Amino acid sequence: MLCHGTSIEEVGGEKMSTQRKRYSAEFKARVALDAIKGHKTVNELASIYGVHPTQITHWKHQLQKEVPQIFSAQRAKRVQDQDALQAQLYQQIGQLKVELEWLKKKAGLAT
Repeated sequence: MLCHGTSIEEVGGEKMSTQRKRYSAEFKARVALDAIKGHKTVNELASIYGVHPTQITHWKHQLQKEVPQIFSAQRAKRVQDQDALQAQLYQQIGQLKVELEWLKKKAGLAT
C-alpha cells in the first residue's frame, strides 16, 4: 500500500494502481437518508449509487447516531446566542442610564 490510499495490485501479471474512493458529506447524507427511508433495499441503493452495501449500512447507522446531537447542538447554540444578546442589551441599558444621570447632573436637572 502506498501513501494517500493508493495500492498496487498484480492482476494477470500486470501491475494495476487503485485509489480509494472519497465521497462528499452531501453524497453520504443523501445515500444514508435514502437507506433510512426504506423505499429501496440496501442492495438496490448500492447498485444505484455504486457503493458497497456494507458502506451504506455504516453511513445509515452513523446518521442515526448523530441526528440527536445535531438538534441539541443547534438548540444549545441558539440559547447561547440569546443569552449573549440579552447580556449585551442589559449592558447597553446600564450604560445609557449612567450617561443619562451624568447629563442630568451636568444640566442641573438632578433628581
